[in-house]
Amino acid sequence: MSDAVQPTAAEVRAAAEAVKTALDRHLAAVERRSGEDDPAVYEAFNELAAAAEVYDELLYDRYDEVTPFEIPGADDTAPYTGPEEPNALSVLIRRDYSVVEPQRLLAQAQRVEAADETLGTEASGTVHGALGVLFGEFEPDEIASRHKEFGLEEGDSTLWVTAADEPADPGEWLETPFDQVDVERVVCRFDVSAMFDDDDDDLADGVDLEDEDLEPLDLDQR
Repeated sequence: MSDAVQPTAAEVRAAAEAVKTALDRHLAAVERRSGEDDPAVYEAFNELAAAAEVYDELLYDRYDEVTPFEIPGADDTAPYTGPEEPNALSVLIRRDYSVVEPQRLLAQAQRVEAADETLGTEASGTVHGALGVLFGEFEPDEIASRHKEFGLEEGDSTLWVTAADEPADPGEWLETPFDQVDVERVVCRFDVSAMFDDDDDDLADGVDLEDEDLEPLDLDQR
């Protein structure tokens, strides 16, 4: 973008202030919500998303800098065509891992088997079996927060929130949970990837830097 059409510093500052105002309004709407389908909360959410998107664009155009928020735009996602006031939501999560320390994975699975008499003693003898033991014992969020303990390394992850007209019937989609995702009903999404880390620094320096390990949140452990 040329200097002639770049946003001014004042415009970027104004956009930042708009995000702060929208954030306060969203919190106030949540605090005063009258129920799960309160339209004021939904409206405040949309205003916050719109303000954040404007700020993100101006910040990049003016300073070649980005925010940590991933907001779908017209260029990278289908237009939203779902209900204005969704009666139901589906949350789809994908987290990728690499098995980098198989022996640590096996040892952790063997500890679980030793502490639970209902489990057999053979499953933890293979990486495939150990994964089944650990993911059967721990919640996905706990796996994410303790992945290093289990010999795993985090890869990309994404979370999609999609809107629905009505809740699905029990068991309706269990056999094919991801086959009928409508991208035009995605309310919001949040992506985490190493490709977002230090891209600008790497290009400026002309060298490749190793990605820094991101420590998990300090969650209560079992």
